[in-house]
Amino acid sequence: MNQRTNTKDVEKAHLYLELGKLVSSVGQENFLNNMHQLINTSVAVSRVELSEWTVDDSQSAVVDVQLLGSAGLELSPQMQAVCPTNAKHRNDHPLVKRVLEVEDPLLIHLNARMKNEKDNNCLGTSHQCSLISRKANRCCVISLHRPRVERDFSLQELSFLKYLSETLLPLTERHARAHRQATAKSPAGTTPRTLMAVEQTQLQREFNERLNACEVNLSGREKEVCLGLLAGGTVPEIAEKLCVKNSSIETYLKRSAAKLGVSGRHGLAKWMIGA
Repeated sequence: MNQRTNTKDVEKAHLYLELGKLVSSVGQENFLNNMHQLINTSVAVSRVELSEWTVDDSQSAVVDVQLLGSAGLELSPQMQAVCPTNAKHRNDHPLVKRVLEVEDPLLIHLNARMKNEKDNNCLGTSHQCSLISRKANRCCVISLHRPRVERDFSLQELSFLKYLSETLLPLTERHARAHRQATAKSPAGTTPRTLMAVEQTQLQREFNERLNACEVNLSGREKEVCLGLLAGGTVPEIAEKLCVKNSSIETYLKRSAAKLGVSGRHGLAKWMIGA
């Protein structure tokens, strides 16, 4: 019994570790790689794709699909041909029809042998599970792929992914928003350092909004430490930047965590996304 409990505790700790990495990478290039690693902690997937879909309700059609990133194995030529971003008859794709109906966060499971109604072709060489959320006319879609030669997603795995979507989808919406803002505000040739500054400003704004919503007051130094950790900084890096000892950073974190009612860095990450 103790051995089982310890194993579950280790798995849970590893999941929180990956979650912390994912939160800190919102708006950055390694966001999809971190999401892939987080999901693979519990459910094996060969590829993760993140896309943002623009919907025209007046025409009941998807008018644009932007791929925001991917991680894992490359899609086969057959799969690329029927992907909604490339398909000749995009609005006849089963996933598109479900996206047009989305109001609340949704999980859609597409078996590899399902047909595209327009040309009667199979959807490709992978089983697919998509997590979808919608704000106004934009939908964020997290597409998870598993090779057709492997078993399809089980009910238990789909249930876990639905549970995980409560965390992944809000982060995805933030990442998509950061991507749009960076593109809109930054001219061609903008350096990664400038883009990171945009992301940091957004993180700071959202952090302050969460504090106000929770009616929690942190000191200036406590805020600096929390923001540094949420941005992916290590204790030594933050200590060097603030010209204090590592132990001081740990103290500021403990004080902040106590005020927020969380435990440690991973508790801070979960608090930030409202989980």
